[in-house]
Amino acid sequence: MAEAAILPQRGSTRHPSARRWIVLAAACVLSACSTVLPRGVEPPRPTVTRPAAPVAPPVVEAGIPRDVARNRVALLVPLSGGNAGVGRSIANATMLALLDTQNQSVRITNYDTAPGAAVAAQRAIAEGAQLILGPLLAEDVRAVAPIAKAAGVPVLSFSNDTGVAGNGAYLMGYVPAQSVERVVEYARSRGVTSFAGLVPNGLYGERASTAFLRAVEGAGGQVVSLQPYARGTVTGAVQRLAAKAPYDAVLIADAAGTAAAAAPLVKRGSGAATRILGTELWNSDGGTARPALAGAWFASVSNTLYRQYAVKYRTRFGTAPYRLSSLGYDAVLLTVRIARDWRVGSSFPEGKLRDADGFSGIDGAFRFGRDGVAERALEVQEVRGNANAVVSPAPAGFGK
Repeated sequence: MAEAAILPQRGSTRHPSARRWIVLAAACVLSACSTVLPRGVEPPRPTVTRPAAPVAPPVVEAGIPRDVARNRVALLVPLSGGNAGVGRSIANATMLALLDTQNQSVRITNYDTAPGAAVAAQRAIAEGAQLILGPLLAEDVRAVAPIAKAAGVPVLSFSNDTGVAGNGAYLMGYVPAQSVERVVEYARSRGVTSFAGLVPNGLYGERASTAFLRAVEGAGGQVVSLQPYARGTVTGAVQRLAAKAPYDAVLIADAAGTAAAAAPLVKRGSGAATRILGTELWNSDGGTARPALAGAWFASVSNTLYRQYAVKYRTRFGTAPYRLSSLGYDAVLLTVRIARDWRVGSSFPEGKLRDADGFSGIDGAFRFGRDGVAERALEVQEVRGNANAVVSPAPAGFGK
């Protein structure tokens, strides 16, 4: 505040102009300290400016941003390395299925299993995956299954190895035992009573052998001879088989190329009327258009819808799909169907996978058993020149 004015002492006499100067000075001092307001009006309260509350920095999460509008699904397939071709074909098939269904509630993210299936599964789960489609190979399923189980995430694998099914892992692959049982039942219904078999060494051959023996026994037939062989050396096994001739039919549980090489030798040793039987491998490799296999029977999933799918796939991606890619397409159809009852942000309703009526897709009707293996409705085809004819159609569904 300004300094106070010096007032005159009592009894002193000053000039009038001096007196006026004192009054003006006092007025100036007062005006410097306060504002004169009319009587009864309160002075305004001073404005208090409070400091703004601190703003927290935005939280940045690693990986893919969370999707609050769609459920997260991970596709685990080989996108590099030796199996990249089939892996990319499956990935394309899942994309095509999403486009065809026009689904807006499911988001699929691809993860490459070639560098390590376990790492891919851990990353997928960390980024919010609630369901895993794949992997393709049995050893990858073994690596992924315990990780997914611990996180409560079901696995829909494309493997056909029943040894990795269960405990949260489901198999959509074409199981050899089912095709063997189907073709044996059909052959038995056509009057075949005596059977023989050629099976490759290894896990596939072992399971095909077990299924063959059980199927023939269950159908009331007889297995005359069953010969194993190392792949690429089937000739010696055929010669050993001929020592037990004749027999009505021979199962060759291998690719169509191997069967075509063995068939003439089999008929030479047992007779031209001997029927050649095959497995689902013949359908997967698409190599049945061989004169040596004319008249042969094999069981597989239906190709009726697959042919339409293959045309659409080629139109979009400019190349033919791998036959196994239909597993990816059907896995998405299954997911989309269940997604009707799958609330966004919640766990995948695993119990819906065990619907007794099953599901339907490009490969026909299928359902999961208690063991987690897809039971499939199979048809029997007969090789006729450059085309195959369906001689026993697949059932449309599963009766209650």
